[in-house]
Amino acid sequence: MILPLVALGCGRAGEPAPETGIRVDGTLDFVGSDGSVIHAISIEIADTDAARQRGLMNRRGMAIDEGMLFIFPEPDSLSFWMRNTAMPLDIIFVDAEMNIVNIAERTRPLSDDFIRATAPAQYVVEVRGGVSARFGIDERTAIRWKRSSP
Repeated sequence: MILPLVALGCGRAGEPAPETGIRVDGTLDFVGSDGSVIHAISIEIADTDAARQRGLMNRRGMAIDEGMLFIFPEPDSLSFWMRNTAMPLDIIFVDAEMNIVNIAERTRPLSDDFIRATAPAQYVVEVRGGVSARFGIDERTAIRWKRSSP
């Protein structure tokens, strides 16, 4: 599956922020092997075909504590691209057990090159380029997330 990607902003649960249009659907923690939270972000959730295809297209910016969580029905060999994405992202592929499989760091903006998971993944987290390196997020890291209350 190929998904276009872009950036995002911030807003209250379920409401778009005025400057970027992000919908904050929940929170996501990057968790170290000792169980401590390495970094926490607000997330927009893309869990339908339409939302996953739309992704972060046409968004203008993304804060260091924001991201998008793509949820797929089952683990698969996933691939993304950066078409219509004007800023670099870290694209984090995560397996069904919530462990990071691989990270494509600082992806090339506006590229049609495929960015692939190295093993079956069921989730993908997109954050601003450089976030992974800045907070030490790597293949030893897991995620945990939850939806906001309506």
